[in-house]
Amino acid sequence: MSDIAALVLPLFGLIFLGYLIARITRQPEAAMGWLNTFIIYAALPALFFKLLSKTPIEKLASWEFILANLFVTFSMFVLVFLIARMIRKSSVAAGTIQGLAAAYGNIGYMGPAIAILTFGEVAAVPVALIFCFENVLHFIIAPTMMAFSGEEKRSPASLIKEILKRVFFHPFIIATIIGVGAAFFNFEPPRPVEGLINYLAQAAAPCALFAMGVSLALRPLKRIPLELGYIVPANLMVHPLLMYIVMSWAGDFDPIWMYTAVLLAALPTATNVYVLAQQYSVWIERASASVLITTVCSIFTVSALLYAIKGGYLPPDLFPGSN
Repeated sequence: MSDIAALVLPLFGLIFLGYLIARITRQPEAAMGWLNTFIIYAALPALFFKLLSKTPIEKLASWEFILANLFVTFSMFVLVFLIARMIRKSSVAAGTIQGLAAAYGNIGYMGPAIAILTFGEVAAVPVALIFCFENVLHFIIAPTMMAFSGEEKRSPASLIKEILKRVFFHPFIIATIIGVGAAFFNFEPPRPVEGLINYLAQAAAPCALFAMGVSLALRPLKRIPLELGYIVPANLMVHPLLMYIVMSWAGDFDPIWMYTAVLLAALPTATNVYVLAQQYSVWIERASASVLITTVCSIFTVSALLYAIKGGYLPPDLFPGSN
């Protein structure tokens, strides 16, 4: 149990520290701008490049792993979207944000930190693959569904242009593409440049987690929406369980890759869901509540999952010998 505490405490401790300091100092939200810019444009891209560029190229072409992961995440979005539409009678736009709240985990800020802390740098490759392809999926879903809902009036060409811009100009995805290219050509940066990359990569996890805590403090909970009754279990329990089952069925994956996919599926709602809600002016307060409540609950659910993995209670393959 002490091993699990050693994994969980640094992770959630940094989030809590960011939350506590933000509540004490009461800095305005604008004060977070440069820290978020540093994380998004420098620290996390450096981490992804550093780890991917040193990975054998054959490991980066794991299409069975990628497709199985995308199938589960998209299925979670569809499931919660349909629940929102059929049971809560939500609009298409509100149902889209609810679906994303269940399917879009905090794989950017929390994902690299918790996976690498738990499994070592070998987990960076599945983290980067999951991050890139899941973000492409979410970048497609959000504007497409909002256009379908009538919340946005735009031509198909304008919609495709926005999707391509979000996909190919995202710093994490650019860093991943460059990292894969470096791995393919066996390129190694000059030592001074490599030193800079290492410094930036080391700052990625603590800065991202601290910033996440500050973001939670800046969006206090006003009320608990009824929709969280199905979003929270879908996000924190159904998603990782379905990921575990489908990954076991889809292929004979490396145990670290398998556990990394399940662990990332168990992460709380990404703060980007709140950003999307603001962008489209729909379900804003409840999206903020989803981020906060799932993050608090994940302290217990993620700890339980780590205990099951580290204690050997979760076999790396449900169907050994069937693939």
